[in-house]
Amino acid sequence: MDIVSEELEEIRRSIVAKVCGCELISCHKNLVSFKITKTKYKVLTACIQFPADYPNQPILTEVKSKVFSPSLTNALIEICDKEAKKHIGKKQVILIAKFLSQFINDNPLLPCRDEWTYIKKNFLRECDAEKVKQKKGIIDITAHQELYLLKIRAVIPDNYPEEPVQLSLEEHNFPSPMAYYFICQAKEYARQATEPPLRKSSKAPPFQALPHLKKVMEFLIVNCCKRFPQECCPLCTEQALPENPKDVITDGKDENYIERVYCGHLFHHGCLDKYMKTPPFENGKSCPKCGVRIYHDKWNISPRLAEARWAHKEARQRELDEVVDFLS
Repeated sequence: MDIVSEELEEIRRSIVAKVCGCELISCHKNLVSFKITKTKYKVLTACIQFPADYPNQPILTEVKSKVFSPSLTNALIEICDKEAKKHIGKKQVILIAKFLSQFINDNPLLPCRDEWTYIKKNFLRECDAEKVKQKKGIIDITAHQELYLLKIRAVIPDNYPEEPVQLSLEEHNFPSPMAYYFICQAKEYARQATEPPLRKSSKAPPFQALPHLKKVMEFLIVNCCKRFPQECCPLCTEQALPENPKDVITDGKDENYIERVYCGHLFHHGCLDKYMKTPPFENGKSCPKCGVRIYHDKWNISPRLAEARWAHKEARQRELDEVVDFLS
């Protein structure tokens, strides 16, 4: 019996037992193929051919996957070729199967590899920093804008994207209420991508979890860290946040305290308070920048009540002015 026949017999007998998650599809001299499944989103099929002078030459491996991108499967083919060359003169098929199985285990970021590549290329700049702990599935990003920073940690679960990315802010120098909003909204985007809506439409297709690392990172890096240090108050047109984060106002009644309204724009407390308490009040107040109705707990009254309060204040002021004129 030649070495190929011996190896084929060994493959039929033991590859499923020796390689975790392996399913043998075909096992012939012309083609050996097997499927390795870790989760729904970590699946690949390997097709292997023996060269004429095997085992003195490496086996030829082709990797296919419906869940991994073509760029990733092409990279895996190159990695398998390099690995097979290390074992020239030996039986290589089960070794390569074990290698592929271990590679998937050691790389939790595989299901979001293309998203991560996009994030690095499009959201991060030279002033930013990123660190990946591949085997733990952890991504650390420190984003900067002027003197402001946001350090984000994302932990990728084993069955991403069916489970949401675990997000946390490890460090920041934004006002605490803003940072709280940043992380809560990012977590909400992750939840919406992985949980079906409570109210289901009868015409809607069955819910399917969606990749969401790119969306939450775009929100945290681009829409929060990069945007808000440059944001101006729509009323006075001055920069909303101070240039130096150390000068951030924490007193909610201070004129320069930062208020974030429903539409996401930033206002100085004094500017917004004056705007909300002066006419016109019909149909409520809208953001001067985007036209969206302003909602805020501090000014949670109806337009009719706001107008009545303003009229009462104006009447009191007129009475005071009349008294001053009389006395003078």
